[in-house]
Amino acid sequence: MSALIHAVYPVQAGDYTRAGEASADIKRRLKQLGVSSLVMRRVAVASYEVELNLVIHSLGGELILEVDMSGIRLTSQDVGPGIPNIEMAMQEGYSTASEEARAMGFGAGMGLPNMKRNADSFEIDSQPGKGTRISMGFSLNG
Repeated sequence: MSALIHAVYPVQAGDYTRAGEASADIKRRLKQLGVSSLVMRRVAVASYEVELNLVIHSLGGELILEVDMSGIRLTSQDVGPGIPNIEMAMQEGYSTASEEARAMGFGAGMGLPNMKRNADSFEIDSQPGKGTRISMGFSLNG
């Protein structure tokens, strides 16, 4: 089955002025497809969190949205620096955000837990020095 949507959003490290643009476009595209508001909200929360993680913690990367009749897949891939301890990073409130990010109201340590909570499937693979890949799946049925 071919994809209804396949979109790639480049995300620059430290680009706080554009942070949230990709997730806003994802929400707009899902609304145009008639995705339920419940599913749309869950994807919007997860996409915003992962986009902000790319801005705050990575050296840059991309967010990929794929939608077909079987569901929605959101994938984040960055070029580093990687997560040294995924188990610790998954704990609510744990953050390695910079003072700059915290001063702007980001970096509360809820990004990864919120992604996992909102997605139907969640996979994270990270290697220090090589980067992080996060893949989230969402059912169209809520």
